[in-house]
Amino acid sequence: MKRRRNVLLVTGLFCLGVGNAMAAEGPLKVFILAGQSNMQGHAHVSTFDAMELDPNTAPILKRMRNADGSPRVLEKVWISSIGSAEDEQVGRLTAGFGASGRGPRIGPEFTFGIVMQELLDEPILIIKTAWGGRSLHTDFRPPSAGPYEFSEAQLAGFEKQGRDLEAIQADKAAATGQSYRQMIEHVQHVLADIQRVVPDHDPSQGYELAGFVWFQGWNDMVDQGAYPHRAQPGGYDRYSEVLTKFIRDVRKDLAAPKLPFVIGVMGVGGPVEEYRPDQQRYAGVHQNFRDAMAAPAALPEFQGNVAAVLTEQYWDMRVVELREREKQIKPQVDEINQQVKDGKLTREEGDAALDERYAQTFTPQEMVILKESVSNADFHYMGSARILAQIGKAFAEAMLPLMPGQWRDENP
Repeated sequence: MKRRRNVLLVTGLFCLGVGNAMAAEGPLKVFILAGQSNMQGHAHVSTFDAMELDPNTAPILKRMRNADGSPRVLEKVWISSIGSAEDEQVGRLTAGFGASGRGPRIGPEFTFGIVMQELLDEPILIIKTAWGGRSLHTDFRPPSAGPYEFSEAQLAGFEKQGRDLEAIQADKAAATGQSYRQMIEHVQHVLADIQRVVPDHDPSQGYELAGFVWFQGWNDMVDQGAYPHRAQPGGYDRYSEVLTKFIRDVRKDLAAPKLPFVIGVMGVGGPVEEYRPDQQRYAGVHQNFRDAMAAPAALPEFQGNVAAVLTEQYWDMRVVELREREKQIKPQVDEINQQVKDGKLTREEGDAALDERYAQTFTPQEMVILKESVSNADFHYMGSARILAQIGKAFAEAMLPLMPGQWRDENP
C-alpha cells in the first residue's frame, strides 16, 4: 500500500522551556495508540481552563501546562502520529497531536505521555495511528479473522435495492483490513529508523515495545448491518471475537507475544444507569457493546497482560446537568431570538436579553462549564479536555501494572 511519507514537524508549536537534548538512559519505551476519531482526539485547547473548576481535574491541568499557561512540551516523550492530520506529525509530545483543523487539539496521547514520563526513567516514543470513521469489523479487521462475511439479511437488502452485489463484495474485500495493515506498516516504518522521529535516540540502548492502547468502537456500535442482533444479549459477540484475534495478530505481527494491551471501552453518554429519559432507548445497545469491548480482558490467556478501562466513568455529568437546566429556558431563548428575527429587538438588545436570562439561571462558574468545557459533539466526548485528559491518564495507569516482564529487543 502506498502511503505518504511527508512529515509535519509540530515540535515547535509550543516549545517554551524545552531542553536541547533528551536523556537516553535505558531502552526507549515504545507505546502504540490506535483507533478511530476518539483516539485522534477532538478536545480543543480552549477547553483546558474549565478543568481548573473541577477538583478532580485541576491537578491534571497543572501537569498539562507551564507556569505561563502554555501547554507543556515533554522533554522525554516523542510521538509519530498518522491519521489525525493530512501528513505524519512527529516531535516532542505536546498539545496539537489531536485531530487537525480549527486550532490545536488533544487526544488521550497527551496525558498518557505525561503520566508515563513521570513514572518511567527511560525515554518514551508514542506511535499513534488513528483515523476517523473506522470499524473493527472491516477497516481494522485482523488477518486471522478472515474475510468480512455479509449476513443473509444484508445481501437480501442489497438485492432488493437493485445494487450490484459483486461490486459491493469487491469493495468490501478491498477495504477489509486496510487500516490494520497501515497501522502495522507505520509501526514497523518508525521502528526501522527511530532517529528520524527521536533524533537523540542512542541505537545501542535498544527499544522496548512496552504497550498498546486500543480506543475505538463507535462505527461498530452503530452498525446494525454488521451486528443485526445488537439489542439482544450477545448481539456484539462478533466484536469480542474479532478484537481477541486483533490482539493476537498485533502481537504476532510485531513479534511481541506478551505486549501489554489496554482496551479503552466506549463510554459516550456516561454510565447507562444515569441515562436521561431521552437516552433510555439506547441503554441496552450501549451496555451490550461495552460488555463486548471489555470481554477479551477476562479471557484466561489475557490475564495479567490485557486490561479494560471503562471510559464512561469520565463522562462530564456536570455538563449534562447544566444542559438539562438550559432546556428549561429554551422557550424564552427561542422567543428572544424570534423577536430579533422579526425586528422587534436589535441584535444587541437580543444578546443583552439572552445574557440576562442566562445570568438568572446559571452562576458565572456554571456558565464557564456549560460553554467553555465543550468544543465538539457528544460522540467525540464533547471535545472536552476534562474528559480526554482523564481518559489518557487512566490508560497510562492501567498500562503500568501490565508492563513487568514484557518483550524486549536489546539490539534492534
